[in-house]
Amino acid sequence: MAILGAFIVPHPPLIIPEVGKGDEKKIQKTIDSYHEIARQIAELKPDTIIITTPHSILYSDYFHISPGSGAQGNFGRFGVREVSFSVEYDERFVEELEALSERRLIEAGTLGEKDSSLDHGTMVPLYFINHYLKDYKLVRIGLSGLPVIDHYRLGRCIKETADKLNRKIVFVASGDLSHKLKEDGPYGYTKEGVEFDKKIIEAMKEGDFLSFLNFSPDFSEAAAECGLRSFIIMAGALSGLNVEPEFLSYEGTFGVGYGVCSYKIIGEDDNRHFDIIFKEEQVRQARERQKHEDAYVSLARYSLETYIKTDSLAKLPNNLPKEMTEKSAGVFVSLKKYGQLRGCIGTISPVTECIAEEILRNAISAGLEDPRFPPVSKDELDDLIYSVDVLSEAEPIDSVEELDVTRYGVIVSAGRRRGLLLPNLEGVNTVAEQVSIARKKAGILDNEAIKLERFEVVRHQ
Repeated sequence: MAILGAFIVPHPPLIIPEVGKGDEKKIQKTIDSYHEIARQIAELKPDTIIITTPHSILYSDYFHISPGSGAQGNFGRFGVREVSFSVEYDERFVEELEALSERRLIEAGTLGEKDSSLDHGTMVPLYFINHYLKDYKLVRIGLSGLPVIDHYRLGRCIKETADKLNRKIVFVASGDLSHKLKEDGPYGYTKEGVEFDKKIIEAMKEGDFLSFLNFSPDFSEAAAECGLRSFIIMAGALSGLNVEPEFLSYEGTFGVGYGVCSYKIIGEDDNRHFDIIFKEEQVRQARERQKHEDAYVSLARYSLETYIKTDSLAKLPNNLPKEMTEKSAGVFVSLKKYGQLRGCIGTISPVTECIAEEILRNAISAGLEDPRFPPVSKDELDDLIYSVDVLSEAEPIDSVEELDVTRYGVIVSAGRRRGLLLPNLEGVNTVAEQVSIARKKAGILDNEAIKLERFEVVRHQ
């Protein structure tokens, strides 16, 4: 069996004594667990260590695999340049993994490296591993903004590559948990942070990798998590394998969650291909939602599907409710696929004669013109879940005191720049967060004067 074991580890730079200068003793459980993990890795005697790290080069639509024969790095960023590392990369493994990813239509490879230096998400694990193991090669892989299912599929490619090359590998998934566990922590506190860590730890302890895939993106963002996608690539590398988890420790001393867990391979299990299970469940949910769509959502689906399948604009059906054909309003159409946003476009004020025409227009825009995503393909149509937000007329307000994050959406303006955020969004818990996000969407700096407007919506989903 090519994959020998897998490990989830955190990467706080202050765990390095030269950086922590004594503060590292406050997370002694994590230090002890790290040494235990490193000893286990050394006993497995891997040819190659795969490290996935959130702090390598990151692209929204591409997994970066570090190229070349090797790399160096140090903790100079943290004031300790003398703690340094030099690694040899497994070039053959990288070459095979890149080629396999291309065949599997996964956007991954060695292009786009601007800085070859090792990141702290890599160096912290190596600091401990190098105490016990010297003779190994490394493959360093960054995360991406691609869907979680693509991270899992990349993990599958890693396993397949290891099998093909008969490489004995150990997988190290580097990543902290939530960064928002304490008010006095560096990133503050949110209830989602504590809840995220509780749930992720339960999943780690049980080897429940399906739960990794099922975390809502909005919830994960509100928790300011770091390592989830790293863990998902690991889960993909363990696809079809039965594992015995050993949860070693958890600490949140500094307001950031540090979890350490090892996974011993104990056999094969065809019931543990979690990408297949996840997609089947997501498709089932989409089908169920489609059975109960109202006229607004059905029209949005009809519009996008007609355009993609026939390359022609859909005509308004004859049996629509009167409020859709006799009233006009701004409309936002949102698309989700496998729980993640797939497109969202809308109009603040109406640009067509009625709500129904607005839906027809904006559904196509959401599917094909959202600059954050590639256009929706014909193969994706059956997997999409739609929602339609019909906006009331916006009204000017004098202060944020007149906002309510669950009731009102907000429009923030400065000159010609205008940013909008819908109400009652998961992970947006305060008016301050709502206004801040709307500012960012419009490119308005925090110190710029703004005008505020509010509006209500009727959400159809």
